[in-house]
Amino acid sequence: MYDEQRPERSDRADRPDRTDRMDRTAQQEHGPLAGFTVGVTAARRADELGALLQRRGAAVLHAPALRIVPLSDDSELLAATKDLLDVAPDIVVATTAIGFRGWIEAADGWGLGEALLDRLRGVEVLARGPKVKGAVRAAGLTEEWSPSSESMAEVLDRLLEQGVEGLRIAIQLHGEPLPGFVESLRAAGAEVVGVPVYRWMPPEDITPVDRLLDSAVSRGLDALTFTSAPAAASLLSRAEARGLLPELLNALNHDVLPACVGPVTALPLQAHGVDTVQPERFRLGPLVQLLCQELPARARTLPIAGHRVEIRGHAVLVDGALRPVPPAGMSLLRALCRRPGWVVARSELLRALPGAGRDEHAVETAMARLRTALGAPKLIQTVVKRGYRLALDPAADTKYGDV
Repeated sequence: MYDEQRPERSDRADRPDRTDRMDRTAQQEHGPLAGFTVGVTAARRADELGALLQRRGAAVLHAPALRIVPLSDDSELLAATKDLLDVAPDIVVATTAIGFRGWIEAADGWGLGEALLDRLRGVEVLARGPKVKGAVRAAGLTEEWSPSSESMAEVLDRLLEQGVEGLRIAIQLHGEPLPGFVESLRAAGAEVVGVPVYRWMPPEDITPVDRLLDSAVSRGLDALTFTSAPAAASLLSRAEARGLLPELLNALNHDVLPACVGPVTALPLQAHGVDTVQPERFRLGPLVQLLCQELPARARTLPIAGHRVEIRGHAVLVDGALRPVPPAGMSLLRALCRRPGWVVARSELLRALPGAGRDEHAVETAMARLRTALGAPKLIQTVVKRGYRLALDPAADTKYGDV
């Protein structure tokens, strides 16, 4: 958002104190994410994330980019468990609460639950974060240590600092890639046993994912959230299979904000040159709070016809009042905002309309609906035989005349 320069005249939109009050009122009435559409790729805890976003006013489009398959009858998990029962590890690293619980439950199902717990009581257990710590304690075990940062990098640093040569280390996996973690331990002389508790699979119904991709590419989303690296990799893979990968990457680099719960989740996107935003604490709540800061900050705000107009994804705030706008209207408004105060020809506006064809009458129809939706018809002026322009306030003309 720009640092607004207001005219000297005393229009209500041009008083900083009143503007601030309108901002606070809009936040309270509509929520900081009102008017924005957020895509959710999560398979697990998607309902929780969606509810957090909706309570703050966002429209949510959910499409699980993968599904989590428990490995209770999987030979890999059973073999790893038996291996650890036969030869005790020196250290066990628990990475996720749901994964650790799943491991114990699977062992119970095989009749190995008590034997596994007995084995784990005699070894050093490291828990990646407070939720994992809770799962460890719920199983009747006690963790030796847990990093304050909840970061696997800090776990690795501790292990390498204390020395791991000749040690047998079991790592409970949860489908997340641990880049360099296992390799670093093995290079330092440790024997590493992976415990694969879950497996990621493509979703059974790919239709919602395709709908999400189409919305991202067409800029129907304002942000796209990722809570696991496999979900990010799966979405990119599907986009590539459909021939949409370049378009998706372009959208994520310019118009659709990619928000990841943490740095590991962001790795598949970063590998494709996409910069992401991440909260300081790797949790859903902080992720939503980050969006509450980032998306309103990206919205365009202009002083138009004595009103303060903030243009969001699928709605407009006019003096703090939320005005939903149909997609065609938003396309016209964005075209006008690219050069605020300047006349935009009907032919150019026609090109901005999705699927409008060649009839400039479609512009007039969409413009009439846009003015109705905004509730302030004078925001957009008709310039006879030329086109339309935003009625930018006089003091802003100099600032925006060369945009």
